[in-house]
Parts: sequence; C-alpha cells; structure tokens
Amino acid sequence: MSGKSMGEPTPEAVRLYPAYPFLAVSIAVFRAGEVLLATRTRPPFAGDFSLPGGLVEAGETLETAALRELAEEVQVEARIVGFNRHVESIERDESGKIRRHFVIASFIGEWISGEGTPGPEAGRILWAAPGALARLACTPLTAEVVEGAAAKYLPGVAPR
Repeated sequence: MSGKSMGEPTPEAVRLYPAYPFLAVSIAVFRAGEVLLATRTRPPFAGDFSLPGGLVEAGETLETAALRELAEEVQVEARIVGFNRHVESIERDESGKIRRHFVIASFIGEWISGEGTPGPEAGRILWAAPGALARLACTPLTAEVVEGAAAKYLPGVAPR
C-alpha cells in the first residue's frame, strides 16, 4: 500500500482542471557560464529539460520556494541574484477547458554547491551553455527564460 487512503487524489490529479492558477517558481542557476537543467519525470512534459522549480507553499516567499525546490529536486545550493520574469503555462483539453494553469515566477541564481542529483522529480542533470538549449528537447519557453536570465546575469554572453 502506498500510504494514501483509497480514493485520495494524487498530487497530479489535484492539479487538473483547477478553479484558479497554481503559483510556482523556477530558478536558472549559473555556474561558470553554464545553466543547470534537469529532465522532468512527471507530466506535463515528462522527459523534457527544464529549470528546477515547483509550487509555492502557503506562507513561503517566492525566493524561499525557489531555493527549496532547487535543493529538493536536484540537491544544489545557490543564492538568488535577481528576478528574471514570469511565465504562464496554460494547457487546454480537446474541448477547450483549462486542464492545467500555472503562473511561474522565474529567478536567477548563482551556484554555491552541488553537482545536481537526479531524483523523483528530476531525471537527467545537465549543465549547458545557454546557447545550447535550442538543440535540446526543453519545456516550452525554457530557452527564452534562460536567454533572458543569461543576458541579465552574464552580460556580454550572446546566445548562439
């Protein structure tokens, strides 16, 4: 038995067809000119590279949530150097109903420690040059978010 009572919805099911958007965070962590990416292990976009992140918990600041998610997902420590942008992820089903809706506050981080470790929410770990993302299977807008973060954090580094 999984420890969940029969009939208790899974976290994925709770996020489907929401009454309101979910608030989430992500963080583009840079080390030696490269950004940390991890493949998603769960829908949506399972198997695609993305930035570490997840839902904000009640009472948690956005910055604290971003650093917590980074540590939980890939066991990396960073410091936040700034806010990058927000991203809206809205998925509709075949009838046009909103299946998923997330508003993601994306931060820029500077690496402190940790190489990145796969886990339940993060598969393959990769440190990549920002310009290399166009050649990877990434979640929607990941390349654009990283490009914006690199422009702010790594001035003079042009995307390839």
